[in-house]
Formats: sequence, C-alpha cells, structure tokens
Amino acid sequence: MTVSFKQIKGVVLDIEGTTCPVDFVSGELFPYARRALPAYLAEHGNDPELAPLLAEVKQAMAAESAGGAPTELVAYLQWLIDQDRKFTPLKELQGLLWRQGYAEGALKAQLFRDVVPALRRWHSQGLLLAVYSSGSVAAQQLLYGHSSEGDLRSLFSGWFDTRLGPKKESHSYERLAEALVTPAAELLFVSDVAAELNAAAAAGFQVCGSQRPGNPEQLVGPWPVLESFEGLAPLG
Repeated sequence: MTVSFKQIKGVVLDIEGTTCPVDFVSGELFPYARRALPAYLAEHGNDPELAPLLAEVKQAMAAESAGGAPTELVAYLQWLIDQDRKFTPLKELQGLLWRQGYAEGALKAQLFRDVVPALRRWHSQGLLLAVYSSGSVAAQQLLYGHSSEGDLRSLFSGWFDTRLGPKKESHSYERLAEALVTPAAELLFVSDVAAELNAAAAAGFQVCGSQRPGNPEQLVGPWPVLESFEGLAPLG
C-alpha cells in the first residue's frame, strides 16, 4: 500500500517505534542507563549542570514517597526507568548517561533499514526534518549522531522534547509548528502512538501512523498507517 500526502513542507518524526526499534530503547538504552546510574551520580552528583535536574527529581520523589515510591535518589531514578516514566528531568539525565555510553562505544543506535534512505531523500528534496520525542533533545542527537549508518544529525533542522509540552496534547503541536515557522497543515507527523497522532491532527498536522515490528500498540484510527517509509509516496 502506498500513502500520499499533499503540500508537505516538513516531516516531524517520533523515534521509538517509528525510526528506531522499541527493543533497542527498552533492551539496550534503558538497561544501560539503569546500570550506569549509581557510578555516574557518585562521580558527577555535585556537578553544577546536574543541580537543577536533581532538584526537580528530589521534589518529585518527596511528592511520591507516600505512595510507596523509593525514597533514596538512585533507587527512585531506577524505579522511574523501570516504569518508562515520561518525566523530563529523568529523560535529560538519561541523555547524559547515554552520552557516556555512546562515547565509550558501548551503544550504537539501530534504525529501521528504510529510515536513512527516506531521510536523505526528503532532505535532498528540501523538506524540513525535525524530531519530537519524549527522550531529551540531547538523547535524540546522540542517537542520530551515533547510528549504525553514521552521523545523521545534519539532516535535521529541529529537535524537540517534552520541554515543548506533553506529546498527547494538541497545544504542544501548535507550539511545534510555530517553532518551525511552518503552517501545521504543511507538516507531516509520524508516530507509533494513537494519542499523539490524534493530538497532532487536532492541531492541524497531517499525520501517519507507524506500525513497526515489535511495537506494543496496534494502531487503529482515522489516519493512514504504514509499516515502512517505503510505503510513502514522494512528498512535496
């Protein structure tokens, strides 16, 4: 099946389950962060760049302690990782941990085979490419900077995380279109999460579902769903 979109000026991509397998994130990135966390905080816990992140984490930990959450910092952070909590300070801290892992060669991002040819094709056509992911901007850039196909960061013009706003709320996509200085109707958003697709559509985006092998959610909605970018007709 081939899906067509008209008058597209830019493509905004989710990562996990869209361009990168879910099991790379859950099976490699999260376990690495969990393992590396104690030693990293022991060495860098007093670094100035971590102070605001850890202050937010401690505030959240205090608010949750009555509900049975761990009350020790490392244990609490590992508990959040185990839940895949969409907590922005956690995501930023994971980005710092993954920076270490990529630098040491312990991590290399795996992308679906159709992704890089599509990115290069869209970029050569002059389309604006951006990322909107719950992972921090730093983590996004690390992933695309250390992919199995090399450094792909130059293909992208915008990087957005949940500092922009929750991915399941339409106002976040309104801000995203404003940041890209492009009408929402001329942007295509691709994700593996139905609630995100609905929110983007409500903000005026054109949307397409990504149904990749290993994705936990079976997408059903009023928008098209693809298993590969090869199923997208030429954009423009």
